Amino acid sequence: MRTITARAPVRICDCGGWTDTWFARHGRVFNIAVRPGVEVRIDVFPAPADRPPVLLDVVDYGDRYAPALSPGAWERHPLLEAAIASVGLPPDTCVEISLSSRVPAGASTGTSAAVTVALIGALWRLHGRALDRRAIARAAHEVETVGLGRQSGIQDQICSAFGGINEIAMTSYPHADVRTLVSTGSVRTELERRLSVVFLGGGHTSSDLHRRVIDRLEGLGPACAELDVMRRCAADAARAFEAGDLSGLGRAMSDNTEAQRRLHPDLVCDDAERVIAIARACGAAGWKVNGAGGEGGSVTILGPESPNEAREFHAAVCRALPAAHVLQPALDPGGLAVHEADDAGDPD
Repeated sequence: MRTITARAPVRICDCGGWTDTWFARHGRVFNIAVRPGVEVRIDVFPAPADRPPVLLDVVDYGDRYAPALSPGAWERHPLLEAAIASVGLPPDTCVEISLSSRVPAGASTGTSAAVTVALIGALWRLHGRALDRRAIARAAHEVETVGLGRQSGIQDQICSAFGGINEIAMTSYPHADVRTLVSTGSVRTELERRLSVVFLGGGHTSSDLHRRVIDRLEGLGPACAELDVMRRCAADAARAFEAGDLSGLGRAMSDNTEAQRRLHPDLVCDDAERVIAIARACGAAGWKVNGAGGEGGSVTILGPESPNEAREFHAAVCRALPAAHVLQPALDPGGLAVHEADDAGDPD
């Protein structure tokens, strides 16, 4: 009957991460939306008696199954199932939903939030609802926090829905003002040329560590000194980018990583420390451990001006960390995009 496709970018370089949370109460985040990201495809069929209402094809995990969508009894992919259940299906239809990502699992780039944003955006299109980026970001966040009772900041969903390079001012959790930052084309081109993301290999497995950090921050409250530093780093990063000062942006990234280390030294894992040391030796402008930090994950590097030094950095990382993978991301200015197979012109 219909085919709907939704694409959403992932998030890197989140200066101010940890301050977009319920225990921080107010915060400020600078982040960058990049491709490759995630894709969701919904094929819509009439609802025969012998076909399940939903067939999920989670490509990257090799999982293809018909979930029951029973709240409290989620199956293999609770976040996806809860997102589908939160929106529902139109009467007399059934769907096959295929989801894929070109970002490695556990990369700490907000991939789960991006998938949820894209999935909800596609389901809204199925229902004939207009694309409302702010509302979709909020709905995706509520699936994770209200529907599943998980810890989640607000920045990842906003980044995937809005795209671009943003400064997010969280006035009181979870409410925020989003400002898309503007700079010259030459600054954006230079930033894209010098950005790289080093995936450290293996999954991101730090839930116990994050729980200990959250318990400590809950006790300290919003006046925690490290959170204040991170808020300032986000503001510094935004000002530097808009001024075309990539050296200043790099300093804000590195200062934020140091603040993460002060929250808990294990938030910057040994492999991340190796990448940072190589980046420093090769003249990189800055580095940011993506997401909350911990074992595994990834590091955003704002590389040196010299292309030769940048190539040496990539080669040195591959020598030191054979399991690592270096990605050259592309900036994504548009965020969530949804279209149908017979759409004319640009997607929503």
